[in-house]
Amino acid sequence: MDDSKIVELFFDRSELAISETSKKYGRYCHYIAYNILRNNEDAEECVNDTYMRAWNSIPPKRPNKLQTYLGKITRNLALNMLEKLTAQKRGKGQVPLVLDELAECIPDERSSTDIVEDMYIKELLDRFLDALPAETRKIFVRRYWYMSAVKEIAREYNLTESKVTVTLFRTRKKLKEYLEEKGIHL
Repeated sequence: MDDSKIVELFFDRSELAISETSKKYGRYCHYIAYNILRNNEDAEECVNDTYMRAWNSIPPKRPNKLQTYLGKITRNLALNMLEKLTAQKRGKGQVPLVLDELAECIPDERSSTDIVEDMYIKELLDRFLDALPAETRKIFVRRYWYMSAVKEIAREYNLTESKVTVTLFRTRKKLKEYLEEKGIHL
């Protein structure tokens, strides 16, 4: 079913909206949640919570791209769940490793007064990613948005793990240099 029709089902408050969303994006949302949580039951809980969040937010929101909207909800829910699950014990899944890797090129703590700077950083990240070669951008996004394991990325793009690791390292270095060049210092 077309995304606009699914969104209309949400606006009509039809329960069919959830089942159609699940059919079309259930695996996608599960993939995101599982890569963060590394547990099927927790991932399923996140996916179900995603449907509930979508139900409660559409309307009034009318997402332009339903897949992205659902993916963002799922990712945020999974990260929040991981934070709760690992409050005492870190190391589950890829998240701590991914965040540690990114810490070297992106400022880690932002105050609420830095909203404008955050928007500027987001714009810079978008420009940086747009300027990357397609394969490098895909590897970077798979690692740092979807939090995929290096091994999984290598398999997906038919590369060696070493090639993926080196690509990520070089891209993080370029990102750090790019941000510093634009006035964002760590």
